[in-house]
Amino acid sequence: MAQLPRPSRAARLAAAVATAAALAVLGAGPAVSAVGDPTVTDPRFLAHFTGQGRTPENIALEPDGSADITFAFAHQVARVAKNGETTVLAELPAVANPDTPVGAAIALGIARAHDGTLYVAYATGQASTHGIWRIAPGGRTAERLVALPVDTFPNGMAIDKECDTLYVADSSRGAVWSVALNTGDPAPKATVWTSGDALEPTPELPFGANGLKVHNGAVWVSNTAQGTLLRIPFGPGPDRAAGPVEKRATGLGAIDDFAFTGHGDTVLAALIQANALELVRPDGSHTPVLTAADGLDNPTSVAVHAKTVYVNSAAYFNTTDPDPNLLLARISKNKL
Repeated sequence: MAQLPRPSRAARLAAAVATAAALAVLGAGPAVSAVGDPTVTDPRFLAHFTGQGRTPENIALEPDGSADITFAFAHQVARVAKNGETTVLAELPAVANPDTPVGAAIALGIARAHDGTLYVAYATGQASTHGIWRIAPGGRTAERLVALPVDTFPNGMAIDKECDTLYVADSSRGAVWSVALNTGDPAPKATVWTSGDALEPTPELPFGANGLKVHNGAVWVSNTAQGTLLRIPFGPGPDRAAGPVEKRATGLGAIDDFAFTGHGDTVLAALIQANALELVRPDGSHTPVLTAADGLDNPTSVAVHAKTVYVNSAAYFNTTDPDPNLLLARISKNKL
């Protein structure tokens, strides 16, 4: 989830995730590698991040392979070039008296539109700043586009390019919000696209719906508290209403963000507490492909571009030798 501006902010989140990880009811352990699985090899660091709050939370990729990332507690959006050079693109406003489940204002999900516009989820708990922010192509300032209720926790986001709609996972309310981006309204409204038990947090862990992707006619969502990967198909008709939730994988522990390895339904999932990148197959079986030994330190998000896997590590819970970083690896995709 979601180095903090330490220590109490980290303590809330760490304790909650550790509690959830201790619950053995989430299912059996990961499966062994299968013939035809994509392979993830040659992990290497692209960048290490220093400075207060520069904890990489989410990631969106540029066409050239540069990575746009959110620094959660520095409230910044930065671009990491292919040579590792990091440039801050924009800063979100500082907030007095933030009121969020992590005890601080936090920059979370990021999504990139085809024209280069960046959308960023910013949870502050204050009515004037809480919601979805926009950075115009080539811009250096952020402006709030969508106000959300202050008791939401906007997290992973993705754009459905077929209808120019932004979908937002809400970790607190257990919902997915939708925002039409093509209306011309300078302040578009968010509406609840779907909600329900499968998306909700638990008493032990207050973070439900987390990562979100639009893929193969559906919105896919991870649930951190329940350790699940969900598929929510678009219904028939132009309104693209939410269909029934399909549970695609269980027993994933504290899953954060995820990404698809290609056109199929195979997923790479960031397991924040286990310090692992997990390969999740279409049948729901799963196995780790990268671990702490490869450099993962509380991984929060993952993206795939061509033959490269990108993994952000925020080092939220590492109190001895934290290493917030962006790691790259090589992926050889299954052609079976």
